[in-house]
Amino acid sequence: MSMSPQPRLENAGIDAWLVRLFDDIDERNMGWITSLVSACKRAFGERLIDVVPSYTTVLVQFDVLQLEHAQARQLLHTLLAELEPDGTDQTASITELPVWYHPSVGPDMAHLEQHTGLDTATLIALHSQPVYRVFALGFAPGFAFMGSLPAQLELPRLERPRSSVPAGSVAIAGRQTAAYPNASPGGWNLLGRTSARLFDAQRAGLSLLQVGDRVRFVPVTKSEFERLGGDSTPIREP
Repeated sequence: MSMSPQPRLENAGIDAWLVRLFDDIDERNMGWITSLVSACKRAFGERLIDVVPSYTTVLVQFDVLQLEHAQARQLLHTLLAELEPDGTDQTASITELPVWYHPSVGPDMAHLEQHTGLDTATLIALHSQPVYRVFALGFAPGFAFMGSLPAQLELPRLERPRSSVPAGSVAIAGRQTAAYPNASPGGWNLLGRTSARLFDAQRAGLSLLQVGDRVRFVPVTKSEFERLGGDSTPIREP
């Protein structure tokens, strides 16, 4: 059952309002979040500059030359009064990300084994079994924060982040999981690598994953990973 939001509007500048729908992160929030995003796109139309959903909030940025601050606030109040959760939560298609789980590209798997007392096969099964929801996009273009990770896999971020994490690296931190769309510094625990291209400047929408999407990680062999275009170059730790 979806949680009922208690929306609050917070001033986010002369051209934006932050709609706070919930106080706690929960997968059940997503139907309300995605519904408000769609409603804002319809109601604001060309007056909308950007709409940015997150775990519990939606930031709505508008064109002040076409819409006054108070008018935008009133429009949001009207949308919120009529808001219903998106009913596609459990029926939307699932994006599958092929993953090669291996210590050469997932060097923190050994730490996870030690932390949990579980073997590699069990850890892979636990990570790849759930259907995750994309809670937010951030940190880097195309970086999708997904949850919720099974409690057995909960692991804090690294004390010392890596200076460079290869593109496609599949990682966990806390109760979340993600895949790095491009090479970048990072402090999450690496379990493997996906061959999926998560960010593409030539793709409509740029990011393969969007807030609200349903995602599953699918284990593949090294040969299948490479056939799909994956880079199996091992991580060289200092």
